Formats: sequence, structure tokens, C-alpha cells
Amino acid sequence: MRVVGGESGSESQPNEELCWVQSHLPSQARFQSLRERLKGFSGPVGSGKSAALCFEALRQSYVNRGRQGLLAAPTFAMLRDATLTSLFAMLEEHDIEYDFKKSDGELLVAATGCTVLLRSLEEPERLRGTNLAWFGIDELSYTREEGWLRLEARLRDPRATHLCGFAVWTPQGHDWIYKRFIRTPVPGYGFVRARPFENRFLLNKTPDYYRRLETSYDPKFYQQEVLGEYINSRADRVYHCFNRDIHVVEHKYDPQKPLLWALDFNVAPMSSVLLQASGAGIAVIDEIVLDRATTEEACEEFQNRFGGHAAGLEVFGDASGRNMHTTGATDYTMLQTFLYRAGFRNVKVRVPAKNPPVLDRVRKVNALLTSALGEVKLEVDPRCRELIKDFEEVLFKPDSGVIDKVRDPKRTHASDALGYAIWELYGERPTAGEMGKRLL
Repeated sequence: MRVVGGESGSESQPNEELCWVQSHLPSQARFQSLRERLKGFSGPVGSGKSAALCFEALRQSYVNRGRQGLLAAPTFAMLRDATLTSLFAMLEEHDIEYDFKKSDGELLVAATGCTVLLRSLEEPERLRGTNLAWFGIDELSYTREEGWLRLEARLRDPRATHLCGFAVWTPQGHDWIYKRFIRTPVPGYGFVRARPFENRFLLNKTPDYYRRLETSYDPKFYQQEVLGEYINSRADRVYHCFNRDIHVVEHKYDPQKPLLWALDFNVAPMSSVLLQASGAGIAVIDEIVLDRATTEEACEEFQNRFGGHAAGLEVFGDASGRNMHTTGATDYTMLQTFLYRAGFRNVKVRVPAKNPPVLDRVRKVNALLTSALGEVKLEVDPRCRELIKDFEEVLFKPDSGVIDKVRDPKRTHASDALGYAIWELYGERPTAGEMGKRLL
């Protein structure tokens, strides 16, 4: 990385300072130029947040030679897999010598004599202690405000040339970051918002990158993740893409097609939905909702309706059903035993080792209901009354991303069952940029 003289008009800059590579993006350059003590970089996926964070960390090590800084992420896994991967790549690319002490969680930048502490923000109380000249946080929107405030209090090295705290993030609605940096900016804070489609390097390599995301994201999630907008998506219905006039369509059971059975194991009520392929999408053709029922009773009702089905059966559901039971043996053991005795032979159980994050599952259901391109790939037969009620009535708790399961105990079960199947069928696989993973 090239070293040049200090910037003109900057009283606090040393004689040497890292210069951004000539191929920088405009928003990255604006972020670098901010001189507020605390600053943030917000942008959609693929907007160069990783590069902005790692470069600023290295620049601060040159600005504050011989002093101590800190680089953090919400979890150790994110720090290891995303933040440090980007940082090490930048160090190697620009031939900057460093010494990584993994056991101590420290990195020494040889050219500047700066020690960089590498920390997780899972337990903010552990951040008390040593004074810092600077700190940087990756994916701030997944961090509690307490972690940011704890580090802000540690920004107090009296020998620092320029005290600076900075962070990068993707918008997550009207959270504490939105309130602190944007809605009512705190004095001494600076903020840069990257524009969508600005990263020409990404688009040169993958021209259809954002176009593909339009088919897999619902409209609000697309606005947040791809356009980088601050959408208060948690202020309304959980399944905000559902429209009775569009999505409620008659679909008759077809014995010639495979049958998909998705369950949410509860006693009150025991809920499940039945699906079959429909054109390029999928349709919910029926539901089984029984109050105060066991898994065996749900199986009996399934046999009453679909006994003799020979075109293949796939079973989906809550991963916890592998270890829990409503009565007797585990739910899936009982279900498989019952189906075998009932004559079902071509049965496949598709239950993951663990459930996906709730909001990820909800977003995928919304995306199938209506994608950012306006495509509809999920329809519901009018006989599925409980599922339709879920779509129309399930809400978030106020000012949170937590689904309200208390207001009406009958709600969420049918939609949860559907969500397990949708995620297993359509959920994101480890493809760069389509799992909420941060891109360079």
C-alpha cells in the first residue's frame, strides 16, 4: 500500500498516511475523509463496506503510530470468517508486514508499531480496561448499543494523534443505529451512506448480481439489502407480502403429484399444511389443525384425507421435533412408524439439524408470496383458513423483530409449519451475497 504525505489542511495528521488505492469507490472515499471522532458507513450488500472498514483500521494504525486500536465484530465467528479474512487479504495485497498472535487475539502492524486487539462484542462488559486510540466495528447492526457505548468510553488514549471510532453496517430498519446516526444525529458523529449499484468491480464480474436478488428477496427486504434504505419493516404484519385477492386461489389435490407435508409440533393446536407443486411455484392445498391433539392423531387425520397416496411423500418440520415429543416416542419417529404401517413407502423426511433464523424464514416466505420483481410463486387454497389468518394477523411486537406469539395463542403455528418447508425447499445456500453475508 502506498505511503504519501499528510493531507493538506489537516492539523492532526502525521507526516505519513495511507492513501486510498486509485480504484476506490466514491462512498469509500467520503467515509475516509470524515474527520469526526465517531463515524459510520452504511450501505447495501456488495457496496464495499468490508474494504472501507479494513482500510480505515490500517489508516488509523498509521495515523496513531505505536498506539493501540481494536477491531471487533458481533461474534467471534463473524470476526474470523468475514472481518479478518478481508483484513488479511488487504495486508497481503499491499505487502504490509504483520504479526498475528491468534492465542492473544492481537495483530501487530510492523510498519506502524500499532497493536490491534481483535474482539467479539457478544459480552460488552469484557470491553472494560485499556485505553484505545481507535476502534472499528464490523456489521454494527447485529451489535447491541451497549457494545458501541462501551468502546466509545474506551476511546481515551491521551497520546493518540487522532481519536476515532468507526463502524460499517447494512440497514436494519429503525434500530438504535438509525436513531443515533441518522434520525437525530449525535454531535460529533459523521455518517456516509453508500449508493446502490455503486460497486462497479462487483458488477463487472457479476453483471446480473442484483437482478438475481430481485427474484429471491421480497420488496421490502430488497429495499433494505440491495438499495440500502432504512425501512421500518417491523412496524406492520409479519407476512406483509400476502394479499388475499392475489394469493388465495383454489388448488385441488392431485394424486399424481408428490405431496409435501409440513408440521409444527404443538398440542394446542397441532398444525400442519399440505403442499404440491404448481407451475413454476408451489401451492398450499390443505391444512390439518387439531386442538389438543397428539402427533398420532395428526397422522390419523392425514391418513383419512390422503391414504393411498403413492406419488411420493416428503415431510418437513421443526428441527426440535427430532428430540421432543408430544406423547411417547419422538415426534418424527412416531410419524415415520405410523406412515410405514399405514402403507406409505416412498417417504422422505427433510428436516434440518437446526432451524433457520426466524426472520430469514419469514423473509423467504414473503419473497415467494411476492418478489421484488412482482413474481408470485406461492398460493393458498381458501380451505386453509388458519394459514390465511396467520398471513393477515400475525404481527411483530412493538419496536422489535420478535414475532408476537402471545396476543393470540392460535396464531403463527400454521405459518411456522409452512415456513419450515419453504426454507428447506427454497432457502439460501452458501452463495456469495445471498445469505446476509458481507461482501468486499
